[in-house]
Amino acid sequence: MIAALGLLAGIVLGVVFKPDVPLGLEPYLPIAVVAALDAVFGALRAYLDGIFDDKVFVVSFVSNVVIAAAIVYLGDQLGVGGQLSTGVIVVLGIRIFSNVAAIRRHLFHA
Repeated sequence: MIAALGLLAGIVLGVVFKPDVPLGLEPYLPIAVVAALDAVFGALRAYLDGIFDDKVFVVSFVSNVVIAAAIVYLGDQLGVGGQLSTGVIVVLGIRIFSNVAAIRRHLFHA
C-alpha cells in the first residue's frame, strides 16, 4: 500500500511541477526508466514467487540504473552511444518481457 501511495504521489508531483531534465542528461533518461522498470518487474515477480527482499530490490534498482547509464556514457565517449543504448534497451526489454511472462503464468496459471 505504501508503494502505491508513493507512486501516486510521484505522479502527482511530476504533473504539478513538470520538472525539466538538463540537456546533458536527456540521453540517459530513457535508459534509466527502462532499467528501473526492469527492477520493478523483477521485484513483482520475486514477490509473487515468495522470495522478495526489499534490500535486494533497492540494490537492484539503483545498480540497474547506474550500470545502464554508465554503459551509455561509455558508448558516448567512444562514439557509439546509439548502438550501446540500443543494446541496453534490447537486453533490459528481454528481461522485462521474461518477468512479465512469469508474472502472467503465476497469476493465470497458464
